Amino acid sequence: MNDERVAVAVPTGTVSGTFAAAFRPVVDAFVRSFEDNGEVGASLCVVHDGATVVDVWGGAADPATGRPWERDTVCVVYSCTKGATALCAHLLASRGALDLDAPVADVWPAFATAGKESATVRMMLDHSVGVPVLRGPVEDGELYDWDRVVGRLEAEPPFWEPGTRNGYHMLNFGWTVGELVRRASGRSLGTYFAEEIAGPLGIDFWIGLPESVEPRVAPIIPHVRRKGDPLNDFAVALLSDPTSIPALAIANTAGFRPNSRACHAAELGGGGGVTNGRGLAGLYAPLASGGGSLFSTSDVDRMRRVSVATNRDATLLIPTRFGLGFMVSMDNRHVANADSVLLGEHAFGHVGAGGSIGFADPVAGLAFGYAMNRQGPGILLNERGQSLVDAAYACAGALAS
Repeated sequence: MNDERVAVAVPTGTVSGTFAAAFRPVVDAFVRSFEDNGEVGASLCVVHDGATVVDVWGGAADPATGRPWERDTVCVVYSCTKGATALCAHLLASRGALDLDAPVADVWPAFATAGKESATVRMMLDHSVGVPVLRGPVEDGELYDWDRVVGRLEAEPPFWEPGTRNGYHMLNFGWTVGELVRRASGRSLGTYFAEEIAGPLGIDFWIGLPESVEPRVAPIIPHVRRKGDPLNDFAVALLSDPTSIPALAIANTAGFRPNSRACHAAELGGGGGVTNGRGLAGLYAPLASGGGSLFSTSDVDRMRRVSVATNRDATLLIPTRFGLGFMVSMDNRHVANADSVLLGEHAFGHVGAGGSIGFADPVAGLAFGYAMNRQGPGILLNERGQSLVDAAYACAGALAS
């Protein structure tokens, strides 16, 4: 139980909230992010052994207007949304409505064409199905038209034989998995998530934001690369080969405008979810404690197991490891200019572009959520987020791998 309160002035406002005394170092690390690492506005929540031990927020939600980051401020969390989308598929699987080992043709026949006939549901979840990007141009607003994107994915030939390698499906994951959810449940992805997961858990997390919540959204502040910063292989491919998967992945996001009402309202299961640190931690809290009322311990065990691993992801061009819809710990500290996300051996969750993260570690009993408006550098987790993760593990008496 949180028994201490924090109210600390930082360069962009005030950090407020509550915490358990044993987790004070986590709060200290959060404050340092504002003082030393350019944090603008953010929220952080940690649950340990079923109890909320850190719930803090602060800074500026919108520096242009001076609006402070309040307890209920939310923001776009990019690919942290993939964890929510994956949970929808796992919930359907646990209820017998979706077979994770079935051919996709059994659920979505039109997808299993154009060289994707061998695709399985499992491949859709672990980024090995072979359609990480769309080859053709994406028109302005097209990403917000669910049926149109689904139609394009059905016609898209795979970049590799499904299941033979993996490459991060940046935005496409939201449709490759989300359409399975829609077909298996009879409801849209956002509706199913709201009614079966976010609602029962009592969390502020939306895949398709109601207009009434719009005033609470903190605008995203994009990361600006500094002159002289080293280029990773993803950036080199992006700049040198417009036909490469990295270049197409960025080109596909041309119409993705995270500060627009259209983006917030769309059901973008690959990167458009809106929540905060509390929502992310709340999403994973049951999974850190055996599954709660929604999942069994065997369900949680299935989620955390590594499904694919590679020394060179076809999209990100770094070593990656994925479970069924989730990232697991990726230690790339030995690779030049490659990002990492260092978690416990049994942890699973997802990062979001710019550094947000949510995860569960069932062995450490940890659920963690961090969301911010100012994006940091890199593909995976940057210094701000990793310092918070490390502090949480240290306070919980566990260590990230």
